[in-house]
Amino acid sequence: MHLPRRRAVQVVAVAAALFGVATVIAGTRALFGAGPGYVVYLPLLRFNAIMGVAYLAVGVVAWRNLKLAVDGAAAICVLNLCALAFIGWLYTPGGPVATESLQAMTFRTVVWLVFFSVLAWANRAIAAKG
Repeated sequence: MHLPRRRAVQVVAVAAALFGVATVIAGTRALFGAGPGYVVYLPLLRFNAIMGVAYLAVGVVAWRNLKLAVDGAAAICVLNLCALAFIGWLYTPGGPVATESLQAMTFRTVVWLVFFSVLAWANRAIAAKG
């Protein structure tokens, strides 16, 4: 793999793994009572804690199997987008979903769209070289 592409995949792999670890820690802490200071929508909290494990897994997989990492990042993007759409649909001021939850889910979705884009770009370049 060309060095800039390899470096980009390595950066995404490390960032995804760290993002996963941070998400699991934050989600686990919140599940066990450490409130973030705003209304917590429990189904979203559980979803994010589980997705943190998926984030970590895709980060680890990216080191060894780029194609599988692209597929995993695509799945994460789709799942995050679905979760974002769902909580956006549920959102009402003072309702069960806090504005901070919408912002955080939007951030997660954008981050994973970037990760997916970089991994897909590197994978396409490799496929083009044969």
